[in-house]
Amino acid sequence: MSRKLRWMWALLPLAGLQAETGADAWLRYSALDAATARRYVSALPATVVLMGDSPVERTARTELIRGIKGMLGVTLRVGSTVPADGAIVLGLEGVVRKAAPGLPAGAALTEDGYALSVRGAGGSRRVAVLGGSERGVLYGTFALLRKIAMGEPVEAWNERSVPYAPVRWVNHWDNLDGTIERGYGGRSIFWDKGVVREDLSRVSEYGRLLASLGINGCSINNVNADPRVLTPAYLPQLARIAEAFRPWGVRVVLSVDFGSPQRVGGLATFDPLDAGVAAWWKAKTDELYRAVPDLAGLLLKADSEGRIGPSAYGRTHADAANVIARALKPHGGLFFYRGFVYDHHMDWRNLKNDRARAAYDNFYRLDGQFDDNVVIQIKHGPIDFQVREPASPLFGALEKSNQAIELQVTQEYFGQARQLVFLVPMWKEVLDFDMQAKGAGTPVKALAAGRVFRRPAGGFVGVSNVGLDANWLGNHLSQANLYGFGRLAWNPDLTSQQIASEWTRLTFGADPQVAQTIEALQLKSWRVFENYTGPLGLQTLTDIVGNHYGVSVEASERNGWGQWHRSDEKGAGMDRTVATGTGYAGQYRPAVAQRYEGLATCPDELLLFFHHVPYTHVLHSGKTVIQTLYDLHYEGAASVEGYVRSWRALRGRVDEQRYAEVLAQLEYHAGQAQVWRDAVNNWFRRASGIADGKGRVGQHPGRVEAEAMKLEGYVETPVTPWEGGSGGKGIVCEGATCSASTTFAGQSAWYTLRVQYFDQNNGRARYRVKVGEQVVDEWAAGNWVPSAKIDSSTSTRRSLAGIALRPGDVIRIEGQPEGGEKAGLDYVEVVAERP
Repeated sequence: MSRKLRWMWALLPLAGLQAETGADAWLRYSALDAATARRYVSALPATVVLMGDSPVERTARTELIRGIKGMLGVTLRVGSTVPADGAIVLGLEGVVRKAAPGLPAGAALTEDGYALSVRGAGGSRRVAVLGGSERGVLYGTFALLRKIAMGEPVEAWNERSVPYAPVRWVNHWDNLDGTIERGYGGRSIFWDKGVVREDLSRVSEYGRLLASLGINGCSINNVNADPRVLTPAYLPQLARIAEAFRPWGVRVVLSVDFGSPQRVGGLATFDPLDAGVAAWWKAKTDELYRAVPDLAGLLLKADSEGRIGPSAYGRTHADAANVIARALKPHGGLFFYRGFVYDHHMDWRNLKNDRARAAYDNFYRLDGQFDDNVVIQIKHGPIDFQVREPASPLFGALEKSNQAIELQVTQEYFGQARQLVFLVPMWKEVLDFDMQAKGAGTPVKALAAGRVFRRPAGGFVGVSNVGLDANWLGNHLSQANLYGFGRLAWNPDLTSQQIASEWTRLTFGADPQVAQTIEALQLKSWRVFENYTGPLGLQTLTDIVGNHYGVSVEASERNGWGQWHRSDEKGAGMDRTVATGTGYAGQYRPAVAQRYEGLATCPDELLLFFHHVPYTHVLHSGKTVIQTLYDLHYEGAASVEGYVRSWRALRGRVDEQRYAEVLAQLEYHAGQAQVWRDAVNNWFRRASGIADGKGRVGQHPGRVEAEAMKLEGYVETPVTPWEGGSGGKGIVCEGATCSASTTFAGQSAWYTLRVQYFDQNNGRARYRVKVGEQVVDEWAAGNWVPSAKIDSSTSTRRSLAGIALRPGDVIRIEGQPEGGEKAGLDYVEVVAERP
């Protein structure tokens, strides 16, 4: 169980179904209903024949037997030849066609492609899984099992499928000590205490998940690379990881430090144009391939966020990329060079400075100077995985260079797996966006895959960052993002609805109410998150100079990191126009640039990304900017409250463990959405001086500020930044035990009592709630968020439903500090329950 969710177990009643940890993700192979299973058993041959003997092909056969056994309750016979009563035949296309003639004709499969063919009926049916490569056989097997799990009739299985792009990789930002940068699902599955883990069974299980999606490469260490990974002591360890992945057709990728020739090799320089440096990279790469012969390639982050790079010698990114790419070339390896290059010490006072320009400015002039096995890895937007960014203009600018799109599966700026955000709809908007690179009809997905300018390499990279937590990502519903990335990498023409439907059915079963509920939650979650965080192109208004989690509207201002939104007393937004701003809009092809340049044509959802406008500016919707900000934040928070109600309706329909853990996560999420709602709205009300036209902002019926209660031992404390606490203040306990009391003055009725407290990560304070002398709740504050302070990140809601209150009742909150955690409180809120 995720460490973040253990604390929530005590809160929840359990459903009656058998518990599941989430470890099998979408490959549960749970038993189908009896009628469906009988139909498949009668329609399928009883024998599987493998026409090949490679490790990957043997894996395909084993997986097929496992899946059929789990879903249908029968065990396939293993045969060496096709019997008269038919068989499921697995193998390379050419081999199977020769051994089993009569299969439908079709164009030869490309590498990794597969074809499914169903011939005959009843007792003489033949099902063929053909692969364009050994991996293709495995991918086709997973496709067949997916069709069974989805309930598709056997007669509809005939299909040919080839991957949209040759590269379908995941990146991991794992450190050698076992921690993960931007990892929210526990410690590294690869590394621990400076070495590769002794037990790599979890790596093999992860390889299975990746193979089921057609992912063919995985980088295993942080792009902020530790140079030691290239030392001789680590080579046998890397080989062990490669061995764990190999049966699943997943090839290892290694992140490297550009200064390695000096730091590891002892050279006096790491200048990419130095002959000795080139020789060192050649020798080191040869050594790597002796240890890992099927190494997919290397990955580099350079000249960005403090990482050294070619600028140290006045060299270009092409110089840096090519010296390593040429060492990889004889081995067939690819070299991925991250386009995430920018100056994080920019002068914020200079209104022409703009981090969004950086990728284009660094790489556009180098187009055509990179070797054919170099791939420029470009973040989907120009900033940094924000809730709303336009597609990076660099996708439309590189005509002679390989490129790949980088998408972030791990939810760095999206609630860090503590909040529900299905990212596929956001990715789809970027992938389908027409960059007009050769006129109309050149979407980002085609550019990234090398289909527009006919480049030999390119594709899709997802920053995955799974961990040792049982459910991989720290949140059961976050698994849909990894699944969605893999499905889009194979076929970016799939819709968000198709992907959500598949994942839900595979992960939670066929119950229609469960499927409809989860699909609906997933599909609206991105826009809901955008609404209560940073709508209209403001980006995610989080603590970008700190934990990237809690709300902090001004954290992105007046510093060199460049995620500015320029909101002040006059208006909001960053002027990125050519006419009066930074000129960023001009980096797009003319048709796109013109759309973003004009106020009348810029879409509302990106207005404040491209323009600085008064708060009273009227949007295409007919509302002003400021009223839209208020309204969307209230709408977003209300939607998350609805998540909880929707999930509660699934009690008894979802297994007990996942039901409890997801419910706890959604209840926490609802509290955080309200923190964001109040913080952002209060900040913009203060900045603009314009009241909410609906009278909500700053008005909270039923809320009693902690500092206004009768305090015993508690003392008032400011919250920093101020908008992270209701009224900018909270209270902390300075003694062994403290209390805060208030007298209820409302009507007699049933109420939900909400206690907003601060759950820091440097202790485990205890709380008790009394109504009169009756204890109605108590708990230990054991949540884990990335903050040890009284702030928006630690602000947490405890909801107590079904509390009967009468006029004169004293509500008393008792707190007991532990460690550095001061049993902080923000407010108590009394909410009338619906009849």
